[in-house]
This record gives sequence, C-alpha cells and structure tokens, in this order.
Amino acid sequence: MVSFIYNVAIASLLGMLAGMGVGGGSLLLLWLTQAAMIETTQARIINLLFFLPAAVIAIVFRKKQNTFRLKPVLPALLAGCGAAAIVSILSRNWELDLMRKLLGGLLIITGIREILYRPRNAK
Repeated sequence: MVSFIYNVAIASLLGMLAGMGVGGGSLLLLWLTQAAMIETTQARIINLLFFLPAAVIAIVFRKKQNTFRLKPVLPALLAGCGAAAIVSILSRNWELDLMRKLLGGLLIITGIREILYRPRNAK
C-alpha cells in the first residue's frame, strides 16, 4: 500500500496538471487503479470529488477578477448535467467494452477538435 504522504504528493501533482488542462483526471484514475490498487468504482468517485474543490476555487478567483459570467456558462452547465444524468441512467445496462469505445471516440473527437481549433480572430 502506498503511503499517505506519497498519495498527497501525487494528488497535488495531478491537480496542477489538471489545472493546466493536461488531463489530470485520466492520470488520477490510472494512479488510483494501478498504483494505489483502489477498485474502479471507488476510483471514479474519488476522481469526481477531486475536481469539486478545484472548480469552486476557480469560480471564486474568476469572480474576484470579475471574469466569471454565469449567463454564457448556464446553457453548457444545464446541458452537461442533463446529459450526464441521462447517460448515467442509460449506461447501467451497457457493457463495459461499449462504454470504453464511446469514451475513446469522445477523446479522439475532442483531441482532433483541439488540434484544429483556431480562435475566431486568428486567420
């Protein structure tokens, strides 16, 4: 079993990577399941809880900088929560292999979009 201090250090490093958009959530899942030997279900719950404080801190800082606007975020927030709820209910009967393929497809599409993305101002 990995020591508590070591886990805190790894979690802090992964938190920094997640804050930079490197994929700390995926790395955290790998760490929890492969190195810390935590069951997949528990690792998913920990992964979700891992990002709640970061999200709250980001909102607080954005509010202080006066750069957080709820109105443009609200449609994405509602759509994301709705889609998450629907997929959670539907996926209860899906096979794990199908869910892995769907996630892989989503990651590939997102990666391609990020590579090809150009700001509207840039030509």
